[in-house]
Amino acid sequence: MYKDFNIKDIELTKYLFFTGKGGVGKTSLASSIAVNLADSGKNIMLVSTDPASNLQDVFETELNNKGVKIKEIPNLTVANFEPEASAAEYKESVVAPFRGKLPDVVIENMEEQLSGSCTVEIASFNEFTNFIADDEIAEKYDHIIFDTAPTGHTLRMLQLPSAWTDFISKSTHGASCLGQLSGLDDKKEIYKKAVDNLADGKQTRLILVSRPQTSALAEADRTSSELQELGINNQIQIINGVLKEHDDELSTLIFNKQDEVMRNMPEGLKSLETYILALKPFNVTGINKLRAFLNGAEEKIGASLNKETQNTTGLDIKNTATLEKVVDDLYNSDKKVIFTMGKGGVGKTTIAATIALALAEKGKKVHLTTTDPAAHLKYVIDESQGITMSFIDEEKELEKYKKEVIAKAKESNASQDDIDYIEEDLRSPCTQEIAVFRAFAEIVDRSEDEIVVIDTAPTGHTVLLLESTESYNKEIMRTKGETPDSVKKLLPKLKDNKFTEVLIISLAEATPFYEAMRLQEDLNRAGIFSKWWIINSSFYATDSTNNILKAKAENETQWIKEISETSGGNIALIKWVPEELKGQGLKNLLK
Repeated sequence: MYKDFNIKDIELTKYLFFTGKGGVGKTSLASSIAVNLADSGKNIMLVSTDPASNLQDVFETELNNKGVKIKEIPNLTVANFEPEASAAEYKESVVAPFRGKLPDVVIENMEEQLSGSCTVEIASFNEFTNFIADDEIAEKYDHIIFDTAPTGHTLRMLQLPSAWTDFISKSTHGASCLGQLSGLDDKKEIYKKAVDNLADGKQTRLILVSRPQTSALAEADRTSSELQELGINNQIQIINGVLKEHDDELSTLIFNKQDEVMRNMPEGLKSLETYILALKPFNVTGINKLRAFLNGAEEKIGASLNKETQNTTGLDIKNTATLEKVVDDLYNSDKKVIFTMGKGGVGKTTIAATIALALAEKGKKVHLTTTDPAAHLKYVIDESQGITMSFIDEEKELEKYKKEVIAKAKESNASQDDIDYIEEDLRSPCTQEIAVFRAFAEIVDRSEDEIVVIDTAPTGHTVLLLESTESYNKEIMRTKGETPDSVKKLLPKLKDNKFTEVLIISLAEATPFYEAMRLQEDLNRAGIFSKWWIINSSFYATDSTNNILKAKAENETQWIKEISETSGGNIALIKWVPEELKGQGLKNLLK
């Protein structure tokens, strides 16, 4: 249906941005293209702004944010930014002028406000503007390749006049990521140049990286549309991880499923120039594998498989817990609020529904709620004896919240520029977390006589932000300076390990693992109990005889071990199932 990707087929601009859902292979693809271009004689700079970047592992070299020459490839320089560290430095630059001048409780509140994803985005953008807006760097390199692009939210915010005023620090209606642009006025012009360069199709090309999965293509479609609205139209799509051959039951099911997904991809993506890359049997680390990534390495599967398995210590999955054991533990410990939490696409909804069903069959009264589309949840599981369901519409909750905020801003006679800025700020991940959190709180508040299973939980950052709002009466909530009673009652429950438990859902892969680690750190900061890590969709737990899938299974062992160590051995393993499970079929995940 689509052509195999060949770097010679695409127009290469000065700046190449690779973006897409986590875990789709952005880093592998960007790194391989950088290596191949450098090998052809081009002078290349590769930059990663991904918080979970593993570029240092990919190149087996210690990296920094300035750029390190790769000794095996003289024409390649690699820079690995640390957005979290950059955000910490940036946060301190904002807060430092107020230390000793404002009460400690206010300083603590400011620090928590600046701990969210918006601040990380701005700090990351601040870092890579040095590469996209610097004429000297542009002259030095033929191509500058970025692993991950700025979000549409960040770019829109940087274009708004109120982003460069101090109104937000004086405002009585607040902002969800208060002060994230504080102190950056001196960089206004270089930021403008960076944004202009991004929108210049002659200089910049955006490569949307996906997998043949519904969630990955939906994310690519959203990103594509959002950036097109900002004038970033020079886009192509690469679908990575396509299984080319099938020779057993599991590989055939996967092959047919991916074909169906690609035939039904979002309409907005069908108009893009699209290429495919075959599923590789190996972890993309080391120069040789980076070179092989784009050169049909799957044809050498036998040698690759043998090499991968030589250094792998087998795991005894007979002694690894099942999801059924997790359910028994939740039942015996009498948990009242259960969250499934993890990176998008790891299977939180299906696992939440399975747990709800199993607890109901044990005689518990269960309420299951999700932010996924209601029709999808009802497709997965029906309301039955012992189970009630609700759907939290994120867009609806956010719209309701936005109306409250804008109304208050207008009451305070804010200018139109200020209103525009507030509206953009309200698109931030922080705002959506808070709006949805209020809806979660209301559900839990009215469900004290039953177990509440919540698919997609608020992060620890949100909990801490709300807690500081309650303690210091700040108007981050922008609802007349008051925290809803349901939230006040819920926070102590969330911190009670006898009442609440978070189940961290991951895959046995690098990116979902690192994302789950950050969630774990947030939960620890917020004092929220988490015991179990659940590894979903494991090839290692299958008995496939397909060579590529067997090699993929062996590559999971590193991450299964990592997760086992991180969780103190409290892991459950669920095997990869190609079909969509629903109803009583969900019980297949328990064993």
